[in-house]
Amino acid sequence: MPKKPSPATFVKNIPHQHPGALPPLHLWQPELTGEMDIRIAQDGTWFHEGRPIRRQALVRLFSRILRKEDDGQFYLVSPTEKYRIHVEDAPFVALQMDVRHLNNRCELDFFTSMEDKITANKEHPIWVVTQDHQPKPYIRVRDRLDALISRNLFYQLVEIGEERVVDGERVFGIESAGMFFVLGAL
Repeated sequence: MPKKPSPATFVKNIPHQHPGALPPLHLWQPELTGEMDIRIAQDGTWFHEGRPIRRQALVRLFSRILRKEDDGQFYLVSPTEKYRIHVEDAPFVALQMDVRHLNNRCELDFFTSMEDKITANKEHPIWVVTQDHQPKPYIRVRDRLDALISRNLFYQLVEIGEERVVDGERVFGIESAGMFFVLGAL
């Protein structure tokens, strides 16, 4: 039976990183060690053994070593261990947004529940899926990790959005960093 360490035990295997720097996850390729009873709820709350993890510093550390692999599963990775965890939707939630205007160009900066700052652009696209007849907007944070854009922010996006014709179809969307992101068809 695979071992199931506590989060505190697993943290000891993570090399110290400069504050703000992401660890080199692409270099860490350990074999699957097992599963850890950690779940990220749709609202971005992290749970261990059914209870919310209250130590925000620990949650933030885990968010920095989170990886989504080709199998679509999420893993916490250290140089020597890899544990599968459960993510209900996206691992992050975008909670705040700043609109900047630079040289007649709009840039949208999003801030996640894990204090990541992402500018919507080619590397960090925004897209919308429909689930139960409701729009669910997302933005790419890094690698294959996404943030669900909160309902409040989605309403703000709609307020600043505009109609355009894209590939012969009337759509509604927003522009950021010279890119137009479709929020929905009209």
